[in-house]
Amino acid sequence: MSGPAGVMALVLAESAAGAAAILFLTPLWNEVRRGFFFLTGAVVLALAAGAGGAGAGAFAPSAGSEGRLAVALALAMAGATLAWLILLAVRAGSVARILGILSVPLSVAMLVAFARTVSEPLGSTVFQLLAGALFTGAVLDGLLLGHWYLTDRKLTRGPINRAAWLLIGAVVAEAAGVIAGVGSGNEPGAASKSINPLLTVGGSASWIAIGMVLCTGLIAVFIRLTLRGIRPTAVQSATGFFYLAVITAFTAEIAAKVRFLP
Repeated sequence: MSGPAGVMALVLAESAAGAAAILFLTPLWNEVRRGFFFLTGAVVLALAAGAGGAGAGAFAPSAGSEGRLAVALALAMAGATLAWLILLAVRAGSVARILGILSVPLSVAMLVAFARTVSEPLGSTVFQLLAGALFTGAVLDGLLLGHWYLTDRKLTRGPINRAAWLLIGAVVAEAAGVIAGVGSGNEPGAASKSINPLLTVGGSASWIAIGMVLCTGLIAVFIRLTLRGIRPTAVQSATGFFYLAVITAFTAEIAAKVRFLP
């Protein structure tokens, strides 16, 4: 895979995988109403389908078969998400939950397939994609959860507090992933120049990625401090910070992933 489309495919695939994993591997099923799963599932569906579409337009001749597998798994992820959404709509909740949980290893397989399209050591690339998935998934699910408090006034602070701590942990993992990418010694390629010429100047893509990860970490600390307040508006303030975290996190991911593709 190559070019800006390849970069977007990687970031969208990470986001879909991370959002799905946090949705089904945390206790949210027993804490929030079905509507939150419809909301987050629709976002995951769009992200996975977008990853498949972007990946289909980013084939490199040297990685054609790997690229086709990655696209197929992204579309399979989108199909599995659509299936559990339909099951949830017809009130087959238990089956929907099982299928949702099974979509998590499918999403990991998707990330591994995307990692195989990159001309870097597979282990390092997989680690960076998994760290990115946790990072983007944490900010997306945190943002959606913050909005959900506007519709479910009886929801306790437990889920949003956990989301704040999860984001802090995700920042640590992402920082390790970005540093691992910098340690590879590869300079940004043509994909970075196509997105923004500044990304090719003196390896600035790495500095942008590191800076945005640090900004996201600072925002995560602000979210945690805000949630220490007892007023209901504390959750609204935390949600506003999650908006900023989405911007900085996705900027960090794009800057980090332009190093992968020519």
